[in-house]
Amino acid sequence: MDPTESGEPVLSDRVRVNGSVTTVTLTSGGKLQWSDRSLDVEKEVLGFSVEGLKIKIRAVVECKAGICCFARPIIVRKSFTLEFSSDSSLRFWTQKLREILDALGRPKRLFIFVNPYGGKKSALKIFETEVKPLLNDANIDFIVQETKYQLHAKEVVQDLDLTKYDGIICVSGDGILVEVVNGLLNREDWDAAIRIPLGIVPAGTGNGMIKSLLDSVGQPCAAFNATLAVIRGHKRTLDVATISQGDTRYFSVLMLAWGLVADIDIESEKYRWMGSARIDFYALQRIFGLRKYNGSIVFVPASGYEAYGEPLDQEDDIIVEIESESNSDKEPAGTQQYAYHGPPIDVKSLNWRKINGPFVSIWLHNVPWGGEDAMAAPDAEFSDGCLDLIMIKDCPKLSLLKIMTELNSGGHVKSPYVSYLKVKAFVLQPGHRTEDPTKAGIIDVDGEVLARGKGTYKCDQETLMAYDKLFIKVDQGLATVFSPI
Repeated sequence: MDPTESGEPVLSDRVRVNGSVTTVTLTSGGKLQWSDRSLDVEKEVLGFSVEGLKIKIRAVVECKAGICCFARPIIVRKSFTLEFSSDSSLRFWTQKLREILDALGRPKRLFIFVNPYGGKKSALKIFETEVKPLLNDANIDFIVQETKYQLHAKEVVQDLDLTKYDGIICVSGDGILVEVVNGLLNREDWDAAIRIPLGIVPAGTGNGMIKSLLDSVGQPCAAFNATLAVIRGHKRTLDVATISQGDTRYFSVLMLAWGLVADIDIESEKYRWMGSARIDFYALQRIFGLRKYNGSIVFVPASGYEAYGEPLDQEDDIIVEIESESNSDKEPAGTQQYAYHGPPIDVKSLNWRKINGPFVSIWLHNVPWGGEDAMAAPDAEFSDGCLDLIMIKDCPKLSLLKIMTELNSGGHVKSPYVSYLKVKAFVLQPGHRTEDPTKAGIIDVDGEVLARGKGTYKCDQETLMAYDKLFIKVDQGLATVFSPI
């Protein structure tokens, strides 16, 4: 160990470690060292407990995976017992270790949602076997709330006393996270509420948000890694998109889809008995029975993307309607007066551009991964104030099949049939199918149906919004999430 990296010794003692007497040193650089072992307190030490003259250090360390020299090391839980010779030495060491860990800003008390119905219905098992032991190791107190029905998490956080907690964790897919964000932004104190850090442990079908966070540092999308990210307490900001239609609003953190992707995501539910294979199976059906949708999109391109679309006449009806809707943010009718209404924007000062349909697919993304196997938007960033638009207007079926097979690597955006750009604001005007005007489409937001048109799958079910014009604007870095770095 390079002494310049570990720092100067702060404490040093002859200590019995796991039965053997050795010199243990705690350095100013946050290294706990003895014999041939060095623990980085910030990265590897979770917590500790005191029993008699012993300090039990609970840590996570790298362990080589099998005999293959090319295997990636795995992280495992491990404990080390330091036995001191006197009460005074024990006191000094306990105090200094607590000071170092407290200075890291780690959470001490968490509110945890567990969704027992999502994905493979394994969230409770994941929490008990993978999440809970790590939280106990880190001396983190927590309250667990199982979700009992759709929007239960939203209802809970709207009335939750957030001053009691250092974060809200979702052991689930992306759906519970979205509910929590919507609940926080529907509170009277939304401005303070949305600042509470949010964590995700993958236990659902998609897991796009936590996949995006972990993949950004090359870590696998696993409950163990996700829980460590929460324990270590690192945070990053996250854009939130406000989707509005009249006075009705919905807050999105992952994606919006209309056309092919939405149809596959939602309509494949009829084959849920097939498990995850339902997506691939139904994607083939939709590609070879391809639908196109009439409609239009209006958007404000980010810098560097101004060449897409045609300039919009400032007298266009769409702009007039957006301006009217934007003004309604100031005096909302029929909504909670003090809830969040989205970021204020000067609509007429923006460089609006328009693209008319028909379209095969419109896909807006806030983060790179739409699910563990779909890198929808390779260039998406968590807090750049933009949504990444993946658009397909027309495409031969065999080329479309190739595009879909490249989703897991992000290679689909290189296709000449795919337009990929960043937008700062967006208007979707959805229409009916080109081949059948009696049928419309589905608007899918964060894996849930926001709106259904006539003749669609389960079109008799009520939705939050009508199959009509939607206005989407982005609030840069509004939310905060626990992150690996």
